[in-house]
Amino acid sequence: MTPLFLLPGLLCDSDVWKAQVAALGGERRVVAAEFLDPDSMEGMARAVLSFAPSRFALAGHSMGGRVAMEVARLAPERVERLALLDTGAHPVRAHEQESRGALVDLARREGMQALVERWLPPMVGEAGRQDPALMARLTAMIHRGDPELFARQQTALLTRPDAEAHLPAIRCPTALIVGRQDGWSPPEQHEAMAKLIPGATLTVIEDCGHMAPMERPEAVTDALARWLEKEIP
Repeated sequence: MTPLFLLPGLLCDSDVWKAQVAALGGERRVVAAEFLDPDSMEGMARAVLSFAPSRFALAGHSMGGRVAMEVARLAPERVERLALLDTGAHPVRAHEQESRGALVDLARREGMQALVERWLPPMVGEAGRQDPALMARLTAMIHRGDPELFARQQTALLTRPDAEAHLPAIRCPTALIVGRQDGWSPPEQHEAMAKLIPGATLTVIEDCGHMAPMERPEAVTDALARWLEKEIP
């Protein structure tokens, strides 16, 4: 079976993909990667390519989705299939420098708990915000990072390439998956991306925000399983 590599989002680590690794592993090699050092999309993508096999399936969540698109741009012959979850392809928008910079300043000035309190709740759907166990896992994951890791990843996002221009060149089976309540990367954004990628499928997960792999693990796993089973033309 083709190995599956799972890429996490901003300030996320392998815990985002815990349910999917458990459910989709076994005969298939499933690897949840992490980004600790690079401060550019290309640097992150090249890090993935440095330890991935010659051919693999690739799924990315949030920032990890942008890294996955960069991997597919750099080495399309190596990506057998692509899944993009709660992400975007548009270039940097006018407000991002200020808003992302303010969050980095907050983390440096007041610490990671202050960042948790401001940044995390809008990332999670209504049901997820009422789930103490989920919120505790997400909070712990953010605390495993630090302000300088956060700053490097925000630099990567602020210097990202225009991935949208390269979407029509994707030729492998591609799945787009998004939470219905994702206010950060909304379903309409994924609908637009799906129109640009030949043959792409779109799955919208109900009662779910931006942290879909953790908020609705079974639904995300089911969508990924269908994607992995899809025949390659």
